[in-house]
Amino acid sequence: MKSLKFNLISTLLISFCLILAACGVTKQEMGMNINLAGKQRMLTQKMSKEILLIAKGINVTENQNHLHQTAILFNQTIIGLFNGDSDLGLVKIENPHIVQQLNRVAELWKGFRENVDTVLTGNTSTAVLNKTAQQNMPLLREMNKVVKMYERRSRSNLEPSMGVTINLAGKQRMLTQKMTKELLLVAIGIEPAANQARLKKTMFQFERTLAGLLDGDAELGLPGTFEPAIHAQLMLVKKLWNRYKPILTKSKVSQADLVTASQLNLPLLKEMDKAVQMYVDSVK
Repeated sequence: MKSLKFNLISTLLISFCLILAACGVTKQEMGMNINLAGKQRMLTQKMSKEILLIAKGINVTENQNHLHQTAILFNQTIIGLFNGDSDLGLVKIENPHIVQQLNRVAELWKGFRENVDTVLTGNTSTAVLNKTAQQNMPLLREMNKVVKMYERRSRSNLEPSMGVTINLAGKQRMLTQKMTKELLLVAIGIEPAANQARLKKTMFQFERTLAGLLDGDAELGLPGTFEPAIHAQLMLVKKLWNRYKPILTKSKVSQADLVTASQLNLPLLKEMDKAVQMYVDSVK
């Protein structure tokens, strides 16, 4: 399969522009920026998961195609966060602190995308998998900082609880992929004890946040969801989660379990993504 090529323009890593006043950004635009910046967190984990599925020989061609498309979307979105992207619905927010943080993400992305290229050319060596395991979390952490910066900035546009809700609902998408990645790392034998512990923590975060989105969680800053359509969507997510959770809690997983996990995590992600978009669309 052809190596993935990117044109992440070098101008993303240079000087800041003038600060755009918060009042120049609509509520809907700010909601979309939080949404898609949050989605980037998920894409870091989805790419890592897809690399590991390829390494395990699970639906290799399909996951190569997924990996290729996921990486293209990550690259397009980071450029859109810098410059705006009408196709994605992103507006340019020239806040110097956000731009500086996006520069950090772009620099880490340059290193991580080498793993993507390498895997797409057929190399799934232990060295490549270890690099993927080491590099994906710094990329996720720095991208998460961007989302929090957008959330703080949104307080002049959105109700504070809505910014938090969009952020944490969006984070749920990432957790669906992170827990699958951690399951695969355990199965492959990369820091199995540490990744088993991380998997348990990720599952707890997902379950607690889902409960908070539904019924409220003062500590998380979630007021609960009273819009019937969004509540129904979250209940669908809960139903899918209840199907997926038993595989994640097994003491030992077989290849067949990993295949099932690869099948169940995507509907969970898809339905959670629908919930996030419903929150964004509800912003008036």
